[in-house]
Amino acid sequence: MSKVFKKGSAFVLSVAMSAVLLAGCGSGGGGAAGGGGTDVDPATLAFPLSETATISGLTSYPVGSESQPNNRTIFKRLEEQTNVHVEWKTIQSDQWGDKIALEMSNIKTLPEFVFSASFNDTDLLKYAKQGVILNLEDYIDKYMPNLQKVFEQAPEYRAMCTDADGHIWALPWIEQLGYEKTAIQTVGNMPFINKAWLDFLNIPVPSTVDEFEQALIAFRDNADALKKEFGIDGSIIPMSFIMNGGNEDCTILCNGFGEGYGDPDPGRHIVVTDDKKVICPATTEGWKKGVQWLNKLYTEGLMDEEAWTQDWNTYVAKGKAGRYGVCFSWDVANIAGVSMDDLIAGKGWVPLPALEADVKNITPCNGSFTSGFDRGRCVVTANAKNPALICAWLDQMYDPFQSPQNNWGTYGEDDDFDIFELSTNANGDKMLKHKWLGDASPVEVREAECVGGPLAILDSYYDVYVTCPDDAQYRLNWIKDIYTPDMNTKYVFPNVFMTTDETKKISDLNADIYKCINTARAEGIKNGFTDADFDQLQSDLAGYKLDEYLGIFQKYVDEYYK
Repeated sequence: MSKVFKKGSAFVLSVAMSAVLLAGCGSGGGGAAGGGGTDVDPATLAFPLSETATISGLTSYPVGSESQPNNRTIFKRLEEQTNVHVEWKTIQSDQWGDKIALEMSNIKTLPEFVFSASFNDTDLLKYAKQGVILNLEDYIDKYMPNLQKVFEQAPEYRAMCTDADGHIWALPWIEQLGYEKTAIQTVGNMPFINKAWLDFLNIPVPSTVDEFEQALIAFRDNADALKKEFGIDGSIIPMSFIMNGGNEDCTILCNGFGEGYGDPDPGRHIVVTDDKKVICPATTEGWKKGVQWLNKLYTEGLMDEEAWTQDWNTYVAKGKAGRYGVCFSWDVANIAGVSMDDLIAGKGWVPLPALEADVKNITPCNGSFTSGFDRGRCVVTANAKNPALICAWLDQMYDPFQSPQNNWGTYGEDDDFDIFELSTNANGDKMLKHKWLGDASPVEVREAECVGGPLAILDSYYDVYVTCPDDAQYRLNWIKDIYTPDMNTKYVFPNVFMTTDETKKISDLNADIYKCINTARAEGIKNGFTDADFDQLQSDLAGYKLDEYLGIFQKYVDEYYK
């Protein structure tokens, strides 16, 4: 989910919050390090406290949204429910990357917890080694019953939060939408085809690479008729994408060639075979044949000439102008400007199913079986005066009725829109029901209401504590109905907590391997890719120590699947 539009998919915000909003919608200004009145006896901790306690936190807030966390309804209610007052220090989200390292470098001024940190594994282990953050496993077991319940229902998450020495350094963000092969993250660069054009030309949705090629040719050869019928200003582009552009790349089209692995991890270029071996797809016959086929499409004039150079804004502008026959994105609403109603009804654009070549297969994205997960969402610092109290307060974020509010927004506010209305489930218990927002920007509504931070929403919560967001539901339906049946791969590389040394080694080796593969693929699609070119690629990868690179990943796969 590399881009978010104000009128685009609201779900994109929730899944990408840690990356796009730097892990949190709640924030504010000011606040001193350290809390006052934290002399609460851990042995008698129960909310609401008999006397007000004050703790201190650090968080971020999106540009243009409420900057003071305590002005947000969610935190107002939490203070009433717990009798815990939080003194917040805040950083605007677009400045977080520059300022958080400086904040963490001075323990004397550091607040007692960082609510929306989204630290990576290297950060967590660095701050742990420096003594800046506390390990939390004992506090979780003693003072965090809500999080314990999450770990009991889905024990893989506790394992994913634990380092090689058995320590948990941060509290996670978990957002399940689907699970394992139905998880919404299993397919990132989803291919979409212009159903209106297909219908006009009386062409069925392609299911093989040959049918797909013929559809593109029809778009090319009937360009004048399409422009006239649909009032298009500008040339017709049968297929557009952003080369090596993550969710906007066309990699998924090659999944049916050779062994059928495709290349679903564009950042690391690894897949796990059915016998639990980590391999690099760029060493396989299928990868070579896929590049050669894409080159054939290019030589036939079926690809956007700007795909190798265009940025997101250019890509979207042409899509909004209605010029594409095929494009790639997390959600086509971000590109083509179609409404949620039309997408639900299957009008205008539809996902392109797995294309059969030698085989028919969709390899799920690595890490996707455990759905949305951020291991380093929240940390408790060494400046904490009463870590038990802080962890007990943070545990309220994992209440199954609270987590959806922190993640998406709340109900009963005195403003124009709410994400939820308070409803009941089939058993008559209270449940948060997503409201239809009409023309309101779901991104802006969520930014105005949510607070981010540590939370957990399990797949079992839907229709019990909260309804599934409409903009996520139609994508979940696409995954389950269109792609899951063709996910023949048994395993994905799991979300594991590597050591600092091995994380650094992977990063160092990946710098050359990533560039080598991406360059070979980009040039091969445009200029041709011979068997000799493929052999040269293998030689180059060997020189960049691909075997050592894969060996580190293999170690973690072996340990995980024990």
